[in-house]
Amino acid sequence: KMTQQMRDLQLAQARKPPGPSSPNAAKRLYRNLSGKFRVNYASFDEGSLVGRGEKEKLRKSYLFQSNAALFEAVELQDLDRMQELLKQYSPEELDLNTPNSEGLLPLDIAIMTNNTPIARALLQAGAKESPHFVSLESRSLHLSTLVREAEQRVNELTAQVVNEAPNADCSEKEKQLKAWEWRFRLYKRMKAGFEHARVPDAPSNVHLLVASSSSVQVTFSEPLSINSAVVTKYKVEWSCSPTFSPPLGEAVIDKLKNLHFTIQGLVSGTAYYVRVSAYNMKGWGPPQASVPPFAIPSNWREYDGRAPRRRGQAEALDHLLGQVKTVHQHCVCHEPCKNQPQSRKHSVSKSLKHLFHPGSKFLKTLKRGLYLTAIFYKDDNILVTHEDQIPVVEIDDTYSCLLMQDFLWFTKVSCMWDEILWLRQCVTVSQSSCSCILQTRFKMLLAISQMQGLLGIQDLGQVFFEPVKDKQGNILIVTLKEVKTNQTFESVRWVPVCKLQTSRKSVSSPEEPTALDMLLISIQDKLAYHQRSSHALSPGLYLGYLKLCSAVDQIRVLVPEQLPNILCHVKIRSNPNISREEWEWLQKMASVEEPVPAEPEADTSQNPLFQELQVAIRELMTLVNIPLQEAKDFRLYSQEVLDFGDKVSFLLLLPPSDDVCTAPGQNNPYTPRSGFLTLPLQIFELGEER
Repeated sequence: KMTQQMRDLQLAQARKPPGPSSPNAAKRLYRNLSGKFRVNYASFDEGSLVGRGEKEKLRKSYLFQSNAALFEAVELQDLDRMQELLKQYSPEELDLNTPNSEGLLPLDIAIMTNNTPIARALLQAGAKESPHFVSLESRSLHLSTLVREAEQRVNELTAQVVNEAPNADCSEKEKQLKAWEWRFRLYKRMKAGFEHARVPDAPSNVHLLVASSSSVQVTFSEPLSINSAVVTKYKVEWSCSPTFSPPLGEAVIDKLKNLHFTIQGLVSGTAYYVRVSAYNMKGWGPPQASVPPFAIPSNWREYDGRAPRRRGQAEALDHLLGQVKTVHQHCVCHEPCKNQPQSRKHSVSKSLKHLFHPGSKFLKTLKRGLYLTAIFYKDDNILVTHEDQIPVVEIDDTYSCLLMQDFLWFTKVSCMWDEILWLRQCVTVSQSSCSCILQTRFKMLLAISQMQGLLGIQDLGQVFFEPVKDKQGNILIVTLKEVKTNQTFESVRWVPVCKLQTSRKSVSSPEEPTALDMLLISIQDKLAYHQRSSHALSPGLYLGYLKLCSAVDQIRVLVPEQLPNILCHVKIRSNPNISREEWEWLQKMASVEEPVPAEPEADTSQNPLFQELQVAIRELMTLVNIPLQEAKDFRLYSQEVLDFGDKVSFLLLLPPSDDVCTAPGQNNPYTPRSGFLTLPLQIFELGEER
């Protein structure tokens, strides 16, 4: 059958345009023609394809050629070319898992020629073995057939070349002969690779851990031995019996990018044994039991039956807000807003046109007072008004209240951008008799409404953690928002940040810059802060360091510049779950008056969490520039594990009680190295919530 296919292809060769210069490349293109990919190349030459159909057929021809090129790269063991094709095309476009006319897939050729780098790259891309090989016997028979037919074809072509006189046809047959000789050698190499292969050894580094109260996770690595064929899949088995009789379940893993598996739906408090085995073209190898041999699904909350701290909090706050709104809904001041939608959602493209409307009330210069500025940015560009100014509106030109209290109140309001109209009308009720503080906050709400109206955007973004103040008495409250849409806005001017910084004509001296000048000078740092504060930690268990310092009107917390929405921290491990057994051990350690020893003792040296904590504490102390000997008086917060969703959790390391919060004027002998900053505690809490 295969021989007849090749003869048919040879007859069509004269009608085809010149192929690749390599005989093997030419045969590679012909050999991979199948019913799915067969294209009449003469029709391309005649120009008979038109319109959309022509484009579609042309695209398919390109994909066919890329599929053929992939086979050729694998056969020639060209790893660079194969990786280039995998980057350029998707697995579907390459037909990565569609057998060719010989019933082979690229992965089959790679593993039977024992080309480990190419086989692993194909497995990472999602390649599979041919479904034709249902048994060892069927694979062996298939390879023997390929070798026999290739040898027969070589003999036929050799006889034709020897017996025919030199001419054009003879030259063409010599090329065919060379191609078939090369293919004959390839098939023999594949057959020898299969015959000499053996089943794989057991996987290495099989570790079992408790993932939750109803699941365990097993992680593993490839077998240590490299003398067998490439492993193409793994099998995870679990049971309540150490003999695995009866087995409870199994799972086959053929996506080998991450060698781990989470077993779900288990019963809390029950011991489960797990083992893993590897598979290659010769079959399944011996299983490897996990370390430890079993795990009991559990969570630290089971120790005392504690419910999650945040359970129901969001619902309770929504309910409370609804009650407050109900009480105020009959106020006269709210009559005009009954028909007002709760959330005004203007399109950004429409609303940003207001920036260039001649009636805009954005300020050009600052007088002595309190102001609000909104920074919208996209990539390295910033949005400005028609006068190349950052949008600024006035809050109060006679501000004389306590700035930090009002600023922190403003940051809380930023969580309710859609409710500004309602909040403003609530404050209006007692406007005639309100205090200086209430008057200022009412003006803040007015300024927010003005900014939202001029921009046509409800969400003004995140408040920068501190106002910008100058010596002339100007104070700027700054909000930042990244515009991620790719939509093209009409009449909108995005100005590169660097251009805005260089083109602005300063009206102040370098010794006493105005708040606007100070904002422009530091705008890159503020944009970087905003981007970093939205980054999330990768899943895992972390050790955090809680360090506070107090001032007259606020408490500040130490955070890293790279992740200002989280405490100073190091990662303990990738598994965020603390099991009940581990939490019991932590409680036992917390009840001991003596500090945790620097070197592991006999009863704790086998505890993985103890060893992980020791490494993490050393790393954290180095990070915050505290000598390790000083950490002997530090303690772990043992009241709870701080859970941030299901994938991130924290254990807290606390200094001695007298040093948790540094008072004004108190010396801190150990100052962290560069790369840290202190945020107001309320700002930090809001950032963590975001």
